[in-house]
Amino acid sequence: MAHRIGVIGGDGIGPDVIAEGLKVIAATGVAVDTVDYDLGGARYLRDGVVLPDETIDEWRHLDALYLGAVGTPDVPPGVIERGLLLKMRFVLDLYVNHRPFLYPPSDIDFVVVRENTEGTYAGEGGFLRRGTPHEIATQGSVNTRKGVERAVRYAFDLAGGRRGHLTLVHKTNVLTFAGDLWERTFDEVAAEYPGVDTDYNHVDAACIHFVQAPERYDVIVTDNLFGDILTDLGGAVSGGIGLASSANLNPARTGPSMFEPVHGSAPDIAGQGVANPTAAILSGAMMLDFLGEAEAAVRIQAACADPATQVGGTEAIGDAIAARVR
Repeated sequence: MAHRIGVIGGDGIGPDVIAEGLKVIAATGVAVDTVDYDLGGARYLRDGVVLPDETIDEWRHLDALYLGAVGTPDVPPGVIERGLLLKMRFVLDLYVNHRPFLYPPSDIDFVVVRENTEGTYAGEGGFLRRGTPHEIATQGSVNTRKGVERAVRYAFDLAGGRRGHLTLVHKTNVLTFAGDLWERTFDEVAAEYPGVDTDYNHVDAACIHFVQAPERYDVIVTDNLFGDILTDLGGAVSGGIGLASSANLNPARTGPSMFEPVHGSAPDIAGQGVANPTAAILSGAMMLDFLGEAEAAVRIQAACADPATQVGGTEAIGDAIAARVR
């Protein structure tokens, strides 16, 4: 039976890289039925639509979502980010952001597990006396025991199947409430996983280690904001953002999970055929693996790791990877 996939090409280079990802998936022989959705900055500029509720209702009957990139310079900041990306995460309960970083020429091979529905991204806060000299803006960080624990448990399970090491990254010496909840939860869950060694890093120290010695890490678990920043840095130290894939997961499978490259829509190079589609292709591999197509996912990952496939423009790279996985 074919997997039913919702495809959101989005803006800029998004449609181009997703086209290559679908080409590679087809080359594996895995059967997929796709449903296209016109969403993103261009759609918003055209008719003011960001993410209709009826679209979300349709998504609940799909197996997965595959997104290229969204956002255009003409849309005010926050409209697409909160109205589409964050809304997807909240409504579909995509509570784990799973981002692997593997760079074969080196010893870099780690995964960042980012809590994906809480923290400063939850939207708590507001203005007082906005537009006056006495304006006040507050932005709270929302952390629940349930939200923290389920992300931490996912990370322990992941580490147990890898090299058996998990690092909590936070800023407990300054964020003494949120950090305390994270640290206590992490330590309590750790007692249930005696086979996993644990460590703790402040987020600023982790940034240094990412640059100087990223090979020290196996699995990292962290909150929403720190995870957002660290994973972009992780992409930079592991071959570039064009190779960075990600999964927004609902591990309980009460709805579809969403898979997307880490990079943005890059409107400055849209339509030029120069964008590297590897991150989108690897995100497609993560999607197949989550859907139970592990063998096809491994073939894609091996093809992407071959330097011979990383030559040329968007279509050339996609063609080379597709030829390798057939």
